[in-house]
Amino acid sequence: MTRDLNRFRRLCGQYRWLAIFMVASVGGLLVVANLIAPFVHWTRASTPNFEREVAASLIWQTPALCYLFGVWSIGRGMGQLARGRLIQATLASTLRRVGLALGFGGVISVFIVTNLLRVIGHTEGGYLHFDVAGMTLGMIGGALFLLGRVVDQAGAVQAELDEMI
Repeated sequence: MTRDLNRFRRLCGQYRWLAIFMVASVGGLLVVANLIAPFVHWTRASTPNFEREVAASLIWQTPALCYLFGVWSIGRGMGQLARGRLIQATLASTLRRVGLALGFGGVISVFIVTNLLRVIGHTEGGYLHFDVAGMTLGMIGGALFLLGRVVDQAGAVQAELDEMI
């Protein structure tokens, strides 16, 4: 039993580092692709509407920032499990955080991105971006958030039952 628990904690710690690596590498690539590269390109050949193009690029990447926060939250939860925190408490808070991150990312992807791009004059078109992946992630995020609340309530009921015994 102790060997299995130690193995589980070691795997959680490894997953935490994988999440950190993913957030750092993908986040770094997003910064390079959406801030540094356009600036370097602009300094070499001045392009009209440079600010609008960079703003549009950043708007397009906003859902990705939410998703990266979700990955960061998973890594944080795994790190807590690796250090020996109780599974139920860690699971509840991690599910809620990941659920919010995916939910907001999905909502931003479907409703906000298109309308902000219209506001800055980058694109024309509808008021809704039919993004099936964004819609799916938004729904999964909502479900994870609700599951986190259920796990919290189950913990409270378990604590109450333990007091009775």
